[in-house]
Amino acid sequence: MTDDAEDRVHVEDQIDADGSTVDASPGDAPPDNPDNLDKPNDTDVPVDFGNLSLPQRAFVAAVQNPTRGVVIVGLLAFAFSFYVAFWLVFPRVAAFLSAIGAVLFGIVALVYLVSDRLSR
Repeated sequence: MTDDAEDRVHVEDQIDADGSTVDASPGDAPPDNPDNLDKPNDTDVPVDFGNLSLPQRAFVAAVQNPTRGVVIVGLLAFAFSFYVAFWLVFPRVAAFLSAIGAVLFGIVALVYLVSDRLSR
């Protein structure tokens, strides 16, 4: 080995305060700014499931278990076809129940918005 090669080999080794040799290879070095790990755009930081929106949670659940996602889509398609058939056979009852459902949905949405504003 040449002197230059020996110098490169020993550049990674440093002497500790008590005189022992410490391996300080660049791959093991701590990050320059450890606060950068808390950035939301950093792809290496795991995302807390509680911080995801409802569509994002549904997507994560579908990716984790695709069979369950296909079953849920099939059930939603069946429910929609049942709803259309209900409208075709009993239009007045379907209209009445749809109006009640819309009112209940509006109340739930209003409670959600009010509780979200009050929790801030």
